[in-house]
Amino acid sequence: MIRVLLADDQALVRGGFRALLDAEDDIEVVAEAATGTDAVRLALEHLPDVVLMDVRMPGLDGLEATRRVVADPRAGGVHVVVVTTFELDEYVAQAIRGGASGFLVKDTEPADLVRAVRVAAAGDALLSPTVTRRLLARVADATRDVAPPRGLDDLTAREREVLVAVAGGLSNDEIARSLYLSESTVKTHVSRVMAKLGARDRAQLVVTAYEAGVVRPGWTA
Repeated sequence: MIRVLLADDQALVRGGFRALLDAEDDIEVVAEAATGTDAVRLALEHLPDVVLMDVRMPGLDGLEATRRVVADPRAGGVHVVVVTTFELDEYVAQAIRGGASGFLVKDTEPADLVRAVRVAAAGDALLSPTVTRRLLARVADATRDVAPPRGLDDLTAREREVLVAVAGGLSNDEIARSLYLSESTVKTHVSRVMAKLGARDRAQLVVTAYEAGVVRPGWTA
């Protein structure tokens, strides 16, 4: 069962998300928060698998709430997906750098929202297609001002191949087929790359790859 916390200052939005998610056999909404402060408190109290976090909330905003949740060692298994009406590049970049596992806009189709919860719970990165290309271009443009991450030189040739594939948006199954590896071997490589680069999840791994100049927008794995 995937346990979800809803954080949004609008009761109508929370109610709609709850009705949609509770209708799924493998998803359960365990708590709701109307403020960023409550979102942090409830996330650390319930330790859900996924937090659907609004950006603009009274007091503590969703971006800072995300950072506080992710920074707490008790929340190692909590994955935050930022969901907002505002499709702004700075929100996306801040959300991912703050530790969010994904970013969705509120006009996302219901089926895609459900999929986002499952993808985030599995530890994969998820971004709305409409913002992904702009985010990666923005990150790549800033690489000249960012020092290469520690651990980059420690990657093996195969691990670099896997990093490029992850940054290209490929799933473990797709990477396995493209590199002629088993899926379990790919998972091992991804875990090792994340450990060496200090990435919390695949979302941060993608950003790290672009910041380090390992890949550029338009490249394919």
